[in-house]
Amino acid sequence: MAEQLSEILERAEEAIERRDEKLVRELCEDLHHADLAELYEDIEPEERVFLIRLLGVEKFSDVLAELPDTLIEETLDSFQPDQQREILDSLPDDDRVDILQDVSDSKRRDYLELLDEETRKDTRTLLRYGEETAGGRMTTQIGKILAKMTVKEAIDHLRGELDSTGTLARIFVVDEENKLIGKIRLRDLAFNAWDVAVQDLVQDIDHSILATADQEDAAKMISRYDMLILPIVDESNRLLGVITADDAFEILEEESTEDIEKGAGISGDQSEETYLNTSVASHFKRRCGWLVILAFLAILSGFVMMRFEHTLMEVYLLSLFLPMVVAAGGNTGGQASTMVIRAMALGELDPEDTRRVAWKEMRLGLLLGALLAVIIGIFAVFAPPALQFTLPDEVNFTQFGVTVAIALGAQVATSTLIGALLPIGARAIKMDPAVIAAPAITTIVDVSGMVIYFTVARSILGV
Repeated sequence: MAEQLSEILERAEEAIERRDEKLVRELCEDLHHADLAELYEDIEPEERVFLIRLLGVEKFSDVLAELPDTLIEETLDSFQPDQQREILDSLPDDDRVDILQDVSDSKRRDYLELLDEETRKDTRTLLRYGEETAGGRMTTQIGKILAKMTVKEAIDHLRGELDSTGTLARIFVVDEENKLIGKIRLRDLAFNAWDVAVQDLVQDIDHSILATADQEDAAKMISRYDMLILPIVDESNRLLGVITADDAFEILEEESTEDIEKGAGISGDQSEETYLNTSVASHFKRRCGWLVILAFLAILSGFVMMRFEHTLMEVYLLSLFLPMVVAAGGNTGGQASTMVIRAMALGELDPEDTRRVAWKEMRLGLLLGALLAVIIGIFAVFAPPALQFTLPDEVNFTQFGVTVAIALGAQVATSTLIGALLPIGARAIKMDPAVIAAPAITTIVDVSGMVIYFTVARSILGV
């Protein structure tokens, strides 16, 4: 299916380039709006104008919600004001808000003026919430009835609101002050007598979340409890809207992408454009910061080597195992950091769990260090002489192997503990663990590894 879709998109690009209107319409007719958005993003600006004209306003309204933020304003400006109004009116309010958050302030004001009074009011209400809050991602187009209604009154009310309701998978019950009382299923209304009171059928709400809460917390709640819809409330428990499962998937994808990029030392706002469509200048801007910082921090490794220059010159064979000892620390520290950051992201770790994490990772580090120490220590005893490497007369290969083994074991154990505690420490000082942990661990364990390695060598080998 993926290969077939790729072939269709490729053929559509070629047809657009040739301005073959008939073939473009034929190929685009059954494409999902997300696939049309991908096609639109990949073609040239003048070709986008051609595609917009062919798709028309009605079909393009769905496409607009799937476009990266960098193309939103440019694309909307391709339409006349009456067409812009039609597009914005047809969008679900959460998509409309997402789009308006991606345009300039002046354009946002212009687009808001195009909306009717009620839609404008609802949109402004949602825009008050931050882009990364639950309120900023919610939709207000929900099934909502009053507890005092009968089944017949509830059905009549929902029928009148059908066109403006996004989903009836869950219907929420509120009181006259719009405070959330519970939920009810559509089938409960459909299969009960018309004179039955809604309050007799209502079910308790298991979970809800404040509009000011982080969007990631809302998405995790939906995922954790297998929810289709999560109600969003204010501090007085008034129902404001909902976040749906498809919104949660998007949020989790955005958050995981952000964590991956931060872990790789990529800073700044993540781009919604595909990798190939993101400009070189944008990539450069987001990558250069940490690279410059880490380049200067790496000089510390050079200072350590200069400090132990005599030890290295006396037993130059130490240089053969130095990269391995340093790399082992980076690898084990990275593993520990990844596991802890994941546990923190899933809400499995609280600040009071720091001692338990340290104790667990210290034991793991000792076990991993012991395993590597035995294996590499034996290798260090027998492999160098077999390869005709030499040592000073006062040092034998057994001493050398013990040196490498102890240094490696200590480095692995230390790096594992550092890798586990660094993300926790970052969170304690209100910094993103993903930003600090991965870039910092490499430099820290490089320096610590050299200090451990040469200190052990000086102590055991007497150089």
